Amino acid sequence: MGFHMLESIQYKGRSAEWLAFDNMHHQWLLLAACFWVIFMFMVASKFITLTFKDPDVYSAKQELLFLTAVPEDAARSPGETHFAKELKPTGKMPLGDQLVQPLVYMQRLELIRNVCREEALRSLSHTAISKFVLDRIFVCDKHRILFCQTPKVGNTQWKKVLIVLNGAFPSIEEIPENVVHDHEKNGLPRLSSFSNEEIQMRLKTYFKFFIVRDPFERLISAFKDKFVHNPRFEPWYRHEIAPGIIRKYRRNRTETRGIQFEDFVRYLGDPNHRWLDLQFGDHIIHWVTYVELCAPCEIRYSVIGHHETLEEDAPYILKEAGIDHLVSYPTIPPGITVYNKTKVEHYFLGISKRDIRRLYARFEGDFKLFGYQKPDFLLN
Repeated sequence: MGFHMLESIQYKGRSAEWLAFDNMHHQWLLLAACFWVIFMFMVASKFITLTFKDPDVYSAKQELLFLTAVPEDAARSPGETHFAKELKPTGKMPLGDQLVQPLVYMQRLELIRNVCREEALRSLSHTAISKFVLDRIFVCDKHRILFCQTPKVGNTQWKKVLIVLNGAFPSIEEIPENVVHDHEKNGLPRLSSFSNEEIQMRLKTYFKFFIVRDPFERLISAFKDKFVHNPRFEPWYRHEIAPGIIRKYRRNRTETRGIQFEDFVRYLGDPNHRWLDLQFGDHIIHWVTYVELCAPCEIRYSVIGHHETLEEDAPYILKEAGIDHLVSYPTIPPGITVYNKTKVEHYFLGISKRDIRRLYARFEGDFKLFGYQKPDFLLN
């Protein structure tokens, strides 16, 4: 009996040791599993960080931008591949600017491409790459940049950027205001000054951009600047162009006031406006369509900036052009780029629906190409 008790005690002792060892084994396994989970989490975090920050990964957007760019001719094969709609966000998403912003600009380019293919809008979206268009495009050969001028959309500041890049002045602050638009002194060549071969090479290989703005608000800005404020160094707007518009489009012939916005709207909405445009010459660049100025369905632009989001678009354009380390876009005064619906309503107050609809009919291509909402509050 003593022998069996001793054997039982020994057995229980070995069992306790085994249980202790087994518990310790499980604890080590659990600790090892915890370390493995932490290690994998650190690796995943590092990978995510590199994916967001690696310039090589980020630069892949260039290929996507190229694929969604506007075709150089409107004809496309029936089987052409489109980007999925998931790549077309309606605004910014909380994933970080580096990942989201390129999608916003891709969306703009894809919208242009789609509108350019609409046969019903062809007359409003297509134009020949004429000397008139080539005269609007400024060249920076040193940094391989083309900028199409769309007046009344903050273009003076972009011209200053290019003037500095071309080396005419060391900084934006040192450029005299009277030099910016003097094309004999500002060092900005126009694309029209090159041979056909040189033009084609630049159109195909250079970084190209321009800026747009709500079309009706742009027309208001042009009217105010050229006919109301009327700079002293541009007297022809008030003394030559305004009388020509009044003679043709003023309904009340006894009215002796200077040109009114209603006269301006009626002129722009007239399907036969071109006979006056020919008389006015290049002065019409302040109010003709973006299509007529920059040929967005014929030229493959790299980026389209919007005046309303210029605070985000300007740095993005500088970075995409590879010049953000060389020059900065001038400071934008607070609120100056915000769309002002109240102002638009005020200017169109009292103008007939017929005249407003005719005006919209002319600028419909601009509204649709660049994603601006149809101004139903004025049309209906």
